[in-house]
Amino acid sequence: MSTAFLSIDLDAIAANWRALDQASSDTVETAAVVKANAYGLGVARVATRLAAEGARRFFVAAAEEGVNLRRALGPGPEINILSGHMEGDTKLIAEAQLTPMINSADQLVRQLESLPGAPFGVQLDTGMNRLGMEPAEWAALRDIALAQNPTLIMSHLACADEPDHPMNPHQLRIFKEMTAGTAVPLSLSATGGILLGPEYHFNVTRPGIGLYGGRPFEQAATVVRLDLPVIQLREIDAGETVGYGNAWTAERPSLIATLAAGYADGIHRAIARDTVLWAGEYAVPLIGRISMDLITVDVTDLPVEVPSALTLLGDQQGIDVLADTAGTIGYEFLTDLGNRYKRSYLG
Repeated sequence: MSTAFLSIDLDAIAANWRALDQASSDTVETAAVVKANAYGLGVARVATRLAAEGARRFFVAAAEEGVNLRRALGPGPEINILSGHMEGDTKLIAEAQLTPMINSADQLVRQLESLPGAPFGVQLDTGMNRLGMEPAEWAALRDIALAQNPTLIMSHLACADEPDHPMNPHQLRIFKEMTAGTAVPLSLSATGGILLGPEYHFNVTRPGIGLYGGRPFEQAATVVRLDLPVIQLREIDAGETVGYGNAWTAERPSLIATLAAGYADGIHRAIARDTVLWAGEYAVPLIGRISMDLITVDVTDLPVEVPSALTLLGDQQGIDVLADTAGTIGYEFLTDLGNRYKRSYLG
């Protein structure tokens, strides 16, 4: 094997969806967020499997993503566009039967004038200040929007991964105030909101990162395994250095493995500090700088023969461990995984 190997466990994604579905209240519909090509893992494969598990409502970021998803799923499931009805999207929305989540007065006018009678939802801003109508704008447009029978009204929690953060009850209160008296299905919670409890669930929950094995769903099954091939072993003496900038100096005679992957594959340079790879049950330290296509690992103390590949992601070490080391989040690490990997799908 000369190419890094990325294994994606569709059974694990399905198990995570079922677990989050069970964590949602009994009367709540559990949707699935598959934006950014299902967080980089392949939207056609992932969404098809989730549809087979029972997901009937999906969320993507943009209309173009929705078109690709519709090709994979065929007619039937509802595909919601979080960016709403952008200028130039009308034909895509109509032909792929997409449901835009309207974010502003301009988008509402565009929807009602260009696609009268077509389905749409509404996104409200309850304090995140990112997408959605603010309270005053919604108050002015509410009667007009509700008269058209939107399919969903949603908002998004800013701090759901911190259960005790005061922003959570604040946004919950604002969302209840903005939607009081409506008969439209409501949605406030992604993965973190599901874990906050039933008060946050409303009618539809929208798990995203939890489906793919990331925080804050600590009980998630492992979805991704990344094995990096060993392309060379080199013995060096004490005092010799490894990598750009002489970033690592051997304090003893050492055996160094060079692996075929690097930051061009989404393995951030910043993870070199305190990061390990795995040879089965044995951890070996990453050393030196990560370069574009290569990583170096100290395998001197490995008590078994050096295998043909070492594992960077898997059961021993998930995306959030590496993200913590790099000073980022699991979402970024996952969606950065590149296109050079040889991919396989389990399940």
